[in-house]
Amino acid sequence: MPLLDALARFNDAHPWSHNAHFHPWILRRLPGRFDRALDVGCGAGDLARLLAARATRVHGIDSDERIIGRARESTGPGLPVTFAVADALAYDEGSPYDVITCVAVLHHLPLTEALIRFRRQLAPGGTLVIVGLTREDTRVQTLLGLASVPLNLITGWVRNRGRRAPRPVAMTAQTRPADVPYTEFVREARRVLPGVRLRRRLFWRHTLVWKKVRGDVDPGRLGTTQG
Repeated sequence: MPLLDALARFNDAHPWSHNAHFHPWILRRLPGRFDRALDVGCGAGDLARLLAARATRVHGIDSDERIIGRARESTGPGLPVTFAVADALAYDEGSPYDVITCVAVLHHLPLTEALIRFRRQLAPGGTLVIVGLTREDTRVQTLLGLASVPLNLITGWVRNRGRRAPRPVAMTAQTRPADVPYTEFVREARRVLPGVRLRRRLFWRHTLVWKKVRGDVDPGRLGTTQG
């Protein structure tokens, strides 16, 4: 459609990272200081470097070897960050973690298996923060998506000061459309992570925050009901 083509051309000329937009929000959900952190699907390493200002050690992992190379190139030798090409469901170096972050990656993974793994990898008292994508399946979500269209254009224009700009390195990572409906995601997240806080956001994102209580039982008996 001509309108959609015009919107796509405008966004290409004035790009901005929806994921980086949430980085300040993520940091506000975390302690001022913590020991070990894992950033799952770290991409170019922007969030991992922010976490390094508070952490003793940050592990950034991604399945894309090319983007991990960019992350290493962009990270100063003095920062306590290591990057690895790794499978999110297999990587375990440095665990348990006091903080686990996962931005726009969960929809690439088996939902239940990933949530159970994050729960196991968190240290007692640790915090899991996820910013993710799901398929819209309610009227409220559709309205939020529609409201995001003009806000997306305005934000891109303002952030780039009305000029054409190249795509940020963080936006060159692999992408995949979300296929799990939001209501299904909510149901499964509440089952696996008791007491989880969930919220649907603008710019086609949702957020999840969960703190692991001390004495949390192993979730192995929950089973895998979602692929």
